[in-house]
Amino acid sequence: MTDSWARARGVLEAAGIAPDRLARLRPLGGGTYNTVEELGLSDGSRCVLKVEPDAVGLSHESRLLVGEAQFCRGAAEAGVAAPRVLVLDGPCLLMTMCPGDPWDDSLSAAEQVALRAELGRQVARLHEVTGPGFGYPTGALGPLAPDWRTAFTTMFDALLDDARRYDPPLPLPVDEVAAVVRTAGDVLDEVAVARLVHFDLWPGNVLVDRAGGAPRLGGLIDGERMFWGDPLADFVSLALLGDVRKDEAFLQGYREAGGRAVFGASARVRLALYRAYLYLIMLTETVPRAAGPDHLRWVREKVAPELLAALAEVADARLS
Repeated sequence: MTDSWARARGVLEAAGIAPDRLARLRPLGGGTYNTVEELGLSDGSRCVLKVEPDAVGLSHESRLLVGEAQFCRGAAEAGVAAPRVLVLDGPCLLMTMCPGDPWDDSLSAAEQVALRAELGRQVARLHEVTGPGFGYPTGALGPLAPDWRTAFTTMFDALLDDARRYDPPLPLPVDEVAAVVRTAGDVLDEVAVARLVHFDLWPGNVLVDRAGGAPRLGGLIDGERMFWGDPLADFVSLALLGDVRKDEAFLQGYREAGGRAVFGASARVRLALYRAYLYLIMLTETVPRAAGPDHLRWVREKVAPELLAALAEVADARLS
């Protein structure tokens, strides 16, 4: 069994922080893949330690913390509120701790509008950060690709192979999913610049800080699933199981900060492809993560219909 205190002291030392400054250690909830711990130091400061699991789940989930470190560095470059990297030491990532708690339903309608607009501005700045190629920076699916069609096809093919291997409860056969996705590769050619995509910006990964009175964004966290690609892909988790086009406050903030959010025919097909990708991940990961009955029921009742709707949108666009 791993000694968490010994591991934490070792990572602190790798970051140039005296190990004997570690005063407190406690696990943090909310993580569904990595082990996450809060480290309290003797001067009262706090940081976050993430540790990768020994076993890999889905094909792209190898060396995810390399991606998270890349996200944090990109966010720092863009001036976006997010953790800052202290050290990436093998399977361990030590970061600063952002203030606040995950976005929840306790916010008033006016507070939500203001925060969604600010979130839009921050995401627009994030999307100004460009990468050296397309795909996951972790190398889990091979080197970065020179174009988005090649990268996204590789990403989706790897996920389809995962679905065949794990045999999750899908609303239609894997080969039928693959057949629909293959028809729409041409729309991916319109993406010419590889931009930073967080791809997991559901409310649980957006911290709201209430310490100073009016709530403000404390930070965008858990960037481990980032990739270099089409910024439109971020709109899926930002409106999880919904339609980002209805989020007027977010889109206003996004456009005010220079973000491009135009939902023409091609963009709608790309958005449907990204929805299908995320929802297939959510269904497939239930097997390697040994999801309980309540979560299985939720993905069957809520996520599976959204996967079908996304694929239908792709198919209908191809026919027309």
